[in-house]
Amino acid sequence: MDVFEAELGGEVRFAKTIGETDIYLFAGITGDFASNHVNEEVMKRSSYGRRIAHGVLLVGFMSTASSLSIEKGLAKLEDATPVSLGYDRVRFLAPVFIGDTIEVSYRIAEIDRERARTRAKIEVKNQDGELVAVAEHIMKWVKNPKEAGLAAE
Repeated sequence: MDVFEAELGGEVRFAKTIGETDIYLFAGITGDFASNHVNEEVMKRSSYGRRIAHGVLLVGFMSTASSLSIEKGLAKLEDATPVSLGYDRVRFLAPVFIGDTIEVSYRIAEIDRERARTRAKIEVKNQDGELVAVAEHIMKWVKNPKEAGLAAE
């Protein structure tokens, strides 16, 4: 019996408008107060003309989509726990500005039943349909011990 259930081509989407608060909260959590994220005057002189979101903030939204895929039903069986093994081929292709609305598409592209893993293709587009980031995500279903649901005696 498989320890997980996944559908090739299964997809979830997550959308969010990037606010100034997102940038500052993320900067505060990570300590990344680089001028390109928090200094409007410096960025006015750049080719971007204004502040840009942290690329890794977009990876956080990719993780949100991964979690949504689990909730949608990729972890229907009770004998395994899905965990992220990481993100490959992460690329930031275009800037994301404060006020942009991004949509993350998370699609199961590969299923490896023998290793209890899936690989998903992730695309992030802005409100104009421009591809701003891409990645691949590897999820593994780790078998739960048979006694996991029993209380310790």
